Amino acid sequence: MAIQIYNSQSKQKEVFKPIHAPKVGMYVCGITVYDYCHIGHARVMVCFDVIVRHLRARGYDVNYVRNITDIDDKIIARAIENGESTQALTERFIKAMHEDEDALQVLRPNVEPKATDYIHQITDMVQTLVEKGYAYPAANGDVYFRVEKFADYGKLSGKKIEDLQSGARVDVNEQKESPLDFVLWKASKPSEPHWHSPWGEGRPGWHIECSAMSKHTIGEHLDIHGGGHDLQFPHHENEIAQSECAHGHTYVNTWMHVGFVNVDNEKMSKSLGNFFTIRDVLKKYPAEVIRFFLLSSHYRNPLNYTTENLDNARAALRRLYGALEGVQQLPPSASLVAQWTDAYNAAMDDDFNTPQAFAVLFDLVTELNKAKAAKDVNSMGQLAQLLVSLANQLGLLTSEPSTFLQLGSGSSDLSEADIQAKIDARIAAKQAKDFARADAIRNELKDEGIEILDTPQGTTWRRV
Repeated sequence: MAIQIYNSQSKQKEVFKPIHAPKVGMYVCGITVYDYCHIGHARVMVCFDVIVRHLRARGYDVNYVRNITDIDDKIIARAIENGESTQALTERFIKAMHEDEDALQVLRPNVEPKATDYIHQITDMVQTLVEKGYAYPAANGDVYFRVEKFADYGKLSGKKIEDLQSGARVDVNEQKESPLDFVLWKASKPSEPHWHSPWGEGRPGWHIECSAMSKHTIGEHLDIHGGGHDLQFPHHENEIAQSECAHGHTYVNTWMHVGFVNVDNEKMSKSLGNFFTIRDVLKKYPAEVIRFFLLSSHYRNPLNYTTENLDNARAALRRLYGALEGVQQLPPSASLVAQWTDAYNAAMDDDFNTPQAFAVLFDLVTELNKAKAAKDVNSMGQLAQLLVSLANQLGLLTSEPSTFLQLGSGSSDLSEADIQAKIDARIAAKQAKDFARADAIRNELKDEGIEILDTPQGTTWRRV
């Protein structure tokens, strides 16, 4: 089955046909690094991580590029507020972003270009647009793009220039020829970071960064360009205009956009007090639970952040790990691999349908539990290894089952040392034939959400 991807521009699924198969050039808009990454950023990171993993598993050689915006108004304002340089600020938050990614098992892109490392390429592209008449320098040192000169403007978002014109507020910027024009190069104030350009000291506009960086890390024509749903307009619309006017041909074949993360069915925002950084959530839930939750809805659909949904993700992962507990994995037969891998690939080839891929994993768990009930050691081992292999393609089931099942759930303050001390006391009570005390300790642990498991190999425990 060929991979089909929903194209945000055509508004339909299309058979994926790379420009130079098996090579794939994929560019995703990354983070503006002035603060810690939030759960919405996490969803974009994790979803495109899984998309890249699947493309590679299907034999494609993916050049995955995800940029870093390390200069813009918010960065400058935050650096001034903190009394530090923009470089010190951005380096700190790039490091924090990488720490968050590592926790969530997000693989690094092949290239992670920073805007400030591509100033020369950016000014070259702006100069090309000026020479072709698609852009113009203003008296104040800014350079603007002439939106109305690009006839296809709006082909991604569906917005029409005439509607944008009629809806435009009175623009107080008298430097622009039209209120719709957007900045490519921004003249800097004396106290701001700046770089030399043909139009004076300044810095790049946000939109031009990605056009220049994608060209120099992948090429003028991309197989896939992605980002969050909120970037379709104006950011990606402006990228199309800049790139196609500069190069004279199609910029992107397939546009992909990840849906919003809402909080209790409301848009996440700091003003509403429902804003959660990745670090906030990691204090309450294991990273793998967060990753499972972020993949539990199709990437294009909105995802609702609630404690109930995160608890459901934890319970689902515990079911997967619980099926693996105590099972010795064995190499599966070719027929078994084909059966389950075909089902998994059918799900993921259909626009990376992770909920359907999860359904395949849980069907596998059902078969594994049947084999365990029948004490069919060979079938158990084969199904277990196959389950781990498929889940690993989603970045899941990467821990030992016993390790995951002992992770805290927030319902108990007992440390592992506390739990082991109680288990040791219970063992001592049983040896002294003080069974009432042993039962009492078991019940105490049960009340704390700790289940004791007596096995031929000794006593183990897990959180419930």
